[in-house]
Amino acid sequence: MGVTRSIKKIMKSMPTIEGAGVHLKRAFGFNHVPQLDPFLLLDDFHSDDPNEYIMGFPWHPHRGIETITYMLSGEVEHGDSMGNKGLIESGDVQWMTAGSGIIHQEMPKAKGGKALWGFQLWANLPASHKMRGPRYQEVKSHQIPEVVVGNDVRIKVICGEVNGTKGPVKDIVTDPEYLDITIPPETIYSHPTKSGYTVFAYVLEGEGSFGKDQDPYSFEVEGAKYFDLNESSAIGPENLVMFDDGDEIVAKAGNKGLRFLLISGKPINEPVAWYGPIVMNTQEELKVAFEEYRNGTFIKTGKVD
Repeated sequence: MGVTRSIKKIMKSMPTIEGAGVHLKRAFGFNHVPQLDPFLLLDDFHSDDPNEYIMGFPWHPHRGIETITYMLSGEVEHGDSMGNKGLIESGDVQWMTAGSGIIHQEMPKAKGGKALWGFQLWANLPASHKMRGPRYQEVKSHQIPEVVVGNDVRIKVICGEVNGTKGPVKDIVTDPEYLDITIPPETIYSHPTKSGYTVFAYVLEGEGSFGKDQDPYSFEVEGAKYFDLNESSAIGPENLVMFDDGDEIVAKAGNKGLRFLLISGKPINEPVAWYGPIVMNTQEELKVAFEEYRNGTFIKTGKVD
């Protein structure tokens, strides 16, 4: 019998503005390092008003991290300093390993009144991989398998494996799992997790509870909002759930069902030196990176690995 992970902490995503004026909700970021190691940041951008996102994220550098963009609705046009360009459309994923350095832009598109809804996750890279050549894994929606388990629980497998079905994103050094899980109303689902790995859930729709026989007051709360669900505290949209260690998570959907992202990865356990879009291990490495960006020697390779 598995050890069910209990809730360590719940955090409500907070409004912020990034890029050239994009309104978004930040689930976690700089102030939470290293609590979610190897993950650094999760942004939720969700709006039906183009004025809140159309200015986008103009040209900017990255080094030492991976940026993972997952679109539920709408489109983002991207381009980079090595000539790559394209569209990240509804249901698509772009897993970019910045490595030694890339300069790119991400510009959301207004599509006939359709809401823009997507996520960007930043994952750290260990020192051994920070200066590797950049790489993209571009995944279209039709390439992401959906697995149905138990009582009609539906799981989109972006990275990792569910019941023998593997996601299309592969060969990531921190061995992550990235799942989009939808549970029908009043249904319980348990999912295995690797002991020692960081695991969190981010609620998208509906409401539900996590953990087994969870005392709703035994964990830390940062601005979380609760909903009544039977006699326990249910967690609604835009809340992030951090878990203690264990080898499974258990989720129970309320009467509206429950949809959430479930993300896990192997901690790096290294120093983090972070400023803006660049994350290294030391302040000296940060200084070098920004000096190279200013003097035009930031890009180390002419092609993506």
